[in-house]
Amino acid sequence: MNNKYIDLIDQTYFFPQEEFTLENEHLKFHDIPLKVLVEKYGSPLKFTYLPKISENIARAKNWFANAIEKNDYKGKYHYCYCTKSSHFQHILHETLKNDIHIETSSAFDINIVEQLKKDGKLKDSAYVICNGFKREQYIENIARLINNGHKNCIPIIDNYEEIDLLSDAIEDTFKIGIRIASEEEPKFEFYTSRLGIGYKNIVPFYENQIKDNDKVELKMLHFFINTGIRDNAYYWNELVKCLKVYTRLKKICPSLDSLNIGGGFPIKNSLAFEYDYQYMIDEILNQINITCQEADVPVPHIFTEFGSFTVGESGGAIYEILYQKQQNDREKWNMIDSSFITTLPDTWAINKRFIMLPINRWNDEYERVLLGGLTCDSDDYYNSEQNMNAIYLPKYKRDKPLYIGFFNTGAYQETIGGYGGLQHCLIPQPKHVLIDKDADGNLTYELFSPQQKAEDLLSILGYETEKSVKKTSDTSINNKITSNV
Repeated sequence: MNNKYIDLIDQTYFFPQEEFTLENEHLKFHDIPLKVLVEKYGSPLKFTYLPKISENIARAKNWFANAIEKNDYKGKYHYCYCTKSSHFQHILHETLKNDIHIETSSAFDINIVEQLKKDGKLKDSAYVICNGFKREQYIENIARLINNGHKNCIPIIDNYEEIDLLSDAIEDTFKIGIRIASEEEPKFEFYTSRLGIGYKNIVPFYENQIKDNDKVELKMLHFFINTGIRDNAYYWNELVKCLKVYTRLKKICPSLDSLNIGGGFPIKNSLAFEYDYQYMIDEILNQINITCQEADVPVPHIFTEFGSFTVGESGGAIYEILYQKQQNDREKWNMIDSSFITTLPDTWAINKRFIMLPINRWNDEYERVLLGGLTCDSDDYYNSEQNMNAIYLPKYKRDKPLYIGFFNTGAYQETIGGYGGLQHCLIPQPKHVLIDKDADGNLTYELFSPQQKAEDLLSILGYETEKSVKKTSDTSINNKITSNV
């Protein structure tokens, strides 16, 4: 009788897969022996496999290179990393090994850009695409970056006031882009994105505020839809509308030469995941070629802003099943040693699904379960794995520890969860390990941050622990020194 967990996976999916393999009954992820990782660091544990970031950037660049050759496309391609997906230094340093560009979304992003330039990680020639609704601090930081000589900083205009605000702060001429306020899918609660300027208003906006402004040069039209780049009628319809605006604008604005198609490449969220990246890129460039030829205008250079696609598949989280609660005749709750709300907030906030697999005991019998977190919140659970009606795991046994992993969690989870700060019910932030390869191709491990301690949380909350008293004392000494100087 095929009642082992490995039998269930074999019957349901093609397995093993490129990133998932088995060694005896233990799971490996990109050849990382997860059993060894748990033995070395324990759980709960988060990890980042840095080489996957460079691998995905290289894949995308290769797909675009193939599409440019196939379609005889005359424009260039520029890969931008969307920093809001993960701002960590180790992430930015890895991405910038690949000769890419940066997209920002708020004021402090510019401080990170300036630090990367200071450290020699970001080239002076790199594009810095500044999205988002801009107010005083963001405007000030963008202006400082441009005034200090970074000419390829392109603020993307999100509302009608931003050109005047930027003009007042920037000393010389500067480049800009305009973001299109795309129309959302019919199932959305609103019709038009709050970001950018409406399709019908872009040409009048150019003629009224940009055309005769000697200080401003329009270089880019920015197109992005919330559901991402998907092969459906909605995406292709919005792209065609965008291209019509581009060709109209190009005829009256010679400086316009770039189209930013944003981001939204999906990442693998199931062992059954399928997506033809090459086909989508081929067809996008084909549509641009056709539209520009019909309008008799040159094709634009293409920019993309990939965030989740860049870093998502580099991350993982490992938990131990602490206990099983039989709540009724059919519901078994496996309790993990952490919280979904705090460590994988997208599972709670937007019902996002990640790949979930056991780390060990693949040769044991399986059972249907629910997964619960440690907080006392009724929403702290994970109730269904993508493409399956329930979660199946090796049977819980008190004397045989069971570890489970969530994979491709590398985008957004730390920043949304408030990394390093307070967590719901004061559940501590797990330890975080960085995994890389040395020059010989051997895996290396580095503890990036230990698990939060009670003292860390109490200090944030204002309680006078020994640690917080020492911090206050050190601050007083520094203030005294400063005063004496």
